[in-house]
Amino acid sequence: MTSSAINAGPSADMAGGASGAIPGHVAIIMDGNGRWAAARGLPRSMGHRKGVDAVREAVEAAAENGIGYLTLFAFSSENWNRHPSEVRDLMGLLRMYLKSEIKALDKEDIRLRVIGRRDNLADDINRMIDEAEALTHDNTRMTLVIALSYGGRGEIVDAARAIATAVVEGRESLENITEERFASFLSTHDIPDPDLIIRTSGEQRISNFLLWQTAYAELLFLDVLWPDFGEDHFTHALQWFAGRERRFGTRP
Repeated sequence: MTSSAINAGPSADMAGGASGAIPGHVAIIMDGNGRWAAARGLPRSMGHRKGVDAVREAVEAAAENGIGYLTLFAFSSENWNRHPSEVRDLMGLLRMYLKSEIKALDKEDIRLRVIGRRDNLADDINRMIDEAEALTHDNTRMTLVIALSYGGRGEIVDAARAIATAVVEGRESLENITEERFASFLSTHDIPDPDLIIRTSGEQRISNFLLWQTAYAELLFLDVLWPDFGEDHFTHALQWFAGRERRFGTRP
């Protein structure tokens, strides 16, 4: 397994020092399902199905390592432009996951949160999400955040529109709009910014994922396709993060 990494900006010291630190929030761009299937002469749908197993492993590894928040980039706003048959397969897998995994998440004291523009989702999927979020709402061991029909630019535009509306209606003043206040209008307003972002498949870009929230995250790019991602890769990522010196723009 090989890896490469770049910094998203000035780093910062967390919890008194980087060495040995555990990230409070890990976010993963799950990439490579299609390439995994193509390399085996299988349809893309098989890669997505195998990717669900990797999701399960990542959730288990995060919870076992004491991660407070795990965010998975499951379906981007741009993914709606994929072939209709692939979108149907992905939505079918989402239904399957919501039916088969939510009780297990609840049993493990894991809370589910879904972020993204849900107006494009089918009514039954939205209903299942609402039910899953309600069922797991009071769980405290870890929060699993699924970014679904999500795009970072769209999220920022939605927040800007909401603030502008509040100003026009007199519920907000321009003088009170700070970075912190703006962040409170984002879909992640109740979620800490990620400390570590992992992308699989060897691609080195963040693809419109958590653009605002990634300002000071550490970025790790792994040369492993998502269906092959397992506990050992997650452990490697945590060890790599523990060796980072994070200063958030302060002097060494």
